[in-house]
Amino acid sequence: LTSHDLFSFFVGNIFVVSLSVADLVVAVYPYPLILSAIFHNGWTMGNVHCQISGFLMGLSVIGSIFNITAIAINRYCYICHSLRYDKLFNLKNTCCYLCLTWILTVVAIVPNLFVGSLQYDPRIYSCTFAQTVSTSYTITVVVVHFIVPLSIVTFCYLRIWILVIQVKHRVRQDCKQKLRAADIRNFLTMFVVFVLFAVCWGPLNFIGLAVSINPSKVQPHIPEWLFVLSYFMAYFNSCLNAVIYGLLNQNFRKEYKRILLTLRTPRLLFIDVSKGGTEGMKSKPSPAVTNNNNQAEIHL
Repeated sequence: LTSHDLFSFFVGNIFVVSLSVADLVVAVYPYPLILSAIFHNGWTMGNVHCQISGFLMGLSVIGSIFNITAIAINRYCYICHSLRYDKLFNLKNTCCYLCLTWILTVVAIVPNLFVGSLQYDPRIYSCTFAQTVSTSYTITVVVVHFIVPLSIVTFCYLRIWILVIQVKHRVRQDCKQKLRAADIRNFLTMFVVFVLFAVCWGPLNFIGLAVSINPSKVQPHIPEWLFVLSYFMAYFNSCLNAVIYGLLNQNFRKEYKRILLTLRTPRLLFIDVSKGGTEGMKSKPSPAVTNNNNQAEIHL
């Protein structure tokens, strides 16, 4: 495993870890408060907690889509512009891109505190973005936070798909262009993450866009069950990424199985620890083998 491969592995995974953090934000604070509201059949935590919960929910949502956009751009540069990738995504630039992603996320969610759009909605037991507060602001939110990022991601993945098809059918034979099986597998994993995000969040955003364009005519005709379903589809997306990694990644599947077996039979944990202490390096794979496996499975 070369230093270049290790560096590419590290850079690509920064954004995946950042996406995971965005998914975990909702589990730390908003979701427990939503469960409390469901049990009490109403919000009992006060306005301050309502604003914080809505703010963190928005931070998670916008952070997710911006990180998915960053991952798509990273993969696009890595696969379609491999000769310039090292310069574009050196360590300093990558850290700057990561900071910029979260700065834009915070900047995008802060206006909600001044517009007063973070309100409790009894239909979904949540403090969230109220689509009817301001027509122009709702349209801006949907366009800037959803349509524009998804358009960028679509362009990046479309260009990657075209290149993959060209290489596969030998339309493009470029000795400098190298597409490994691991790159394709990891691209497919993040493509599935993007598609599921669009499917889960699309209905809610399009409902908001339709309502904001003509509130008086559209809103009365939207069934409550459709609105609630679209919200819980969006919430469910935060739980899906770990499932996707588990289904499509061999290393994740192995670790999931090991954790489940340990929970069922705790003594296996002590057996593993004992083996690690007695066998030492005899049972430990060489660094090259371990790193190559990781490179092949989770290069993103």
